[in-house]
Amino acid sequence: MGQVFCCVQVDQSTVAIRETFGKFDDVLEPGCHCLPWVFGTQIAGHLTLRVQQLDVRCETKTKDNVFVTVVASIQYRAIANKASDAFYKLSNTRGQIQSYVFDVIRASVPKLELDSVFEQKNEIAKAVEQELEKAMSAYGYEIVQTLIVDIEPDEHVKRAMNEINAAARMRVAANEKAEAEKILQIKRAEGDAESKYLAGLGIARQRQAIVDGLRDSVLAFSVNVPGTTSKDVMDMVLVTQYFDTMKEIGASSKSNAVFIPHGPGAVKDVASQIRDGLLQATTQD
Repeated sequence: MGQVFCCVQVDQSTVAIRETFGKFDDVLEPGCHCLPWVFGTQIAGHLTLRVQQLDVRCETKTKDNVFVTVVASIQYRAIANKASDAFYKLSNTRGQIQSYVFDVIRASVPKLELDSVFEQKNEIAKAVEQELEKAMSAYGYEIVQTLIVDIEPDEHVKRAMNEINAAARMRVAANEKAEAEKILQIKRAEGDAESKYLAGLGIARQRQAIVDGLRDSVLAFSVNVPGTTSKDVMDMVLVTQYFDTMKEIGASSKSNAVFIPHGPGAVKDVASQIRDGLLQATTQD
């Protein structure tokens, strides 16, 4: 209907290319324009000024002979004051951009090993962007942003990399576990040593208390019972302790059978043996 009344509408973020008898005439901005078609004027086409995105998948080989697929995302748009160049100079803009991306990636990645490709993906993206800006500006296009969004090694390589990482983490975990066990054993040994030291102090104090108690008992008995000697008192104390011990053994439900000499004459031998054993232990201490 607009062509009948010689009027045409150009949408926002779009420009129209006007030709007169097949020759470029002007670039029409968004809005309504008079188009006297009777004088050979017509719209050759429209060109969007919006930012467009092209995802390019490029397979190449690294320096250490690993095949990877690099996915680059190119964001570009036509320059308004170069709309005629963008419209007439390129017939396949996306194909042209893709060719430049292939060229730069396949020139950059083979110089790097696989780990370096991951580490230097920003440098690769920058190299692609610089090459595209230099090439596409002559055709009326601006490169807004270039991103390396993915680097995909071969499936076998990815599996091997995951196994390497898993082994490294297991090695670290094993070292940490061994260190923890080492610390635990050291602490256990220190605790055992401290326990034995304290137990030794307790035994020594116990023996000292027994000796002091026996000495006081002997002195008190000698004073209260005239005519008795220290040897008599010690024999009586030892025999008393001996029978107390036998009573405790008999009262225990878990004690084993103990065979001892019995009879009136054996008491003296028991007292002598106990006394000699204690004296030897005291001498050794």
